[in-house]
Formats: sequence, C-alpha cells, structure tokens
Amino acid sequence: MKLIQDFKTFAIRGNVMDLAIGIIIGGAFSTIVNSAVKDLIMPVASIFTDGLDFSNKFLKLGAIPANFQGNPHSYKDLQTAGVALFGYGSFVTVVINFIILAFVVFLMMKFINKLRDGQAPIAGAPAAAPPENVVLLREIRDVLKQAK
Repeated sequence: MKLIQDFKTFAIRGNVMDLAIGIIIGGAFSTIVNSAVKDLIMPVASIFTDGLDFSNKFLKLGAIPANFQGNPHSYKDLQTAGVALFGYGSFVTVVINFIILAFVVFLMMKFINKLRDGQAPIAGAPAAAPPENVVLLREIRDVLKQAK
C-alpha cells in the first residue's frame, strides 16, 4: 500500500500536472499549426511557386502493383497501394510546421517574459532591504558629502 500512496503523491504534484496539461495543450496547438500550414500558408506559397503542391511531391522507389487502380501521380493513392515512396514534399510540410510552431512558441515566451518584467510590485508588500554593499556605498557617499 505504501507504493500506491507514493505514486499518488508523485502523480498529484504540481509539476507533474503542469507537464500533463502542457502536453495536452501542445497537442491541440500542434493541430492548429498543422491546419494553418496546410490550409493557409501552403496555398499562398503555391501561388509564389507557380502552383507547386508540396504535399504531393515524391519519388517512386518501387514498382506499381499490376492491380493498382488509383492515380499513379497521387502520393496518397500510391502509399495506400504499398508502393515504396520517398515523400520529400510531406517532409517539407512537416519542417515548415515545426518552424512555424517554434516561432509561435518563441513569440509567446517573449510576450510572457515581457509581462513578467513589467509587473508592478504588490501593493502593501514591504520593499526588500538593499544589499549590504549598497548600504555601505551609500554611507560612504554620505560621509564624502559631509566632508566637503
């Protein structure tokens, strides 16, 4: 029973729960970024690349089966048929997703850090005592002012 109690204590710690929440939100956020890349960014990129559709770019490495009835130029159809493919277009899309996700996380952290740095001290909280070396320097300054 001690093992169960130890696990319960471990599982309900704040940092474990924070990690679980972060993973869940990260998964949902990843879905949003994937949609943004697939539905918004890649169509605009295809305008500048003369209609190039990255998701359907591949090199065929294996032979097409004799009973194949799909489109021989469709990555999805060939993949479903079990043909060996080198899908570099799909990889490019995933790399773009990662770069966008990393950039958005960077902007979020920058924003959060800015909020933390700009926080005013809590009203009514006593001011922290200055460090000892600052107090000593102030005393020396005051003595020098009096000596003039």
